[in-house]
Amino acid sequence: MMSKELYRETCKRALEYLDKAGIVVTDKEKNNMEVAEYGLGEVEKIGLELIVYVNTDRCCAKELILFPGQTCPEHRHPPVDNEPGKEETFRCRWGKVYLYVPGASVQNPKAVPPKGREQFFTVWHEIELNPGEQYTLAPNTLHWFQAGNEGAVVSEFSTKSRDEFDIYTDPDINPAQSRKA
Repeated sequence: MMSKELYRETCKRALEYLDKAGIVVTDKEKNNMEVAEYGLGEVEKIGLELIVYVNTDRCCAKELILFPGQTCPEHRHPPVDNEPGKEETFRCRWGKVYLYVPGASVQNPKAVPPKGREQFFTVWHEIELNPGEQYTLAPNTLHWFQAGNEGAVVSEFSTKSRDEFDIYTDPDINPAQSRKA
């Protein structure tokens, strides 16, 4: 479990990245920022910071903040309650993010899986997203992503987000392990 001090420091740093991206958020949104560390205690390597603007039965919008080299672990959004699973679009706002999905593997990937967890990263078709570029994932698509050397801010637009149902390749990951204020 992340300490309150580490949570506050991580949120403060994430807000600096939003500022670099020119994204303005309200005090309420700042106070509701989440830090997903997945129960691994390695938030600098595996994790991300996020602000959820809206998550209704029909749509979801979030800002995802990643520090340099920070990785969102490999996962998929399976069907839930007769719905096909979450469809999501990632739009890079600042920095660079490397997104990996099924398909032809890249020979020299730009991202490096966190040390000791390499076996839990299995899809290697690389999509590089720079500011203004976006990519849409179909429901139930295995994927993971990692920020480049500067870090990244990514806007996510999707159908309803049900993070508690996400399926991770790494069995040690606890999808419910995120910290709020």
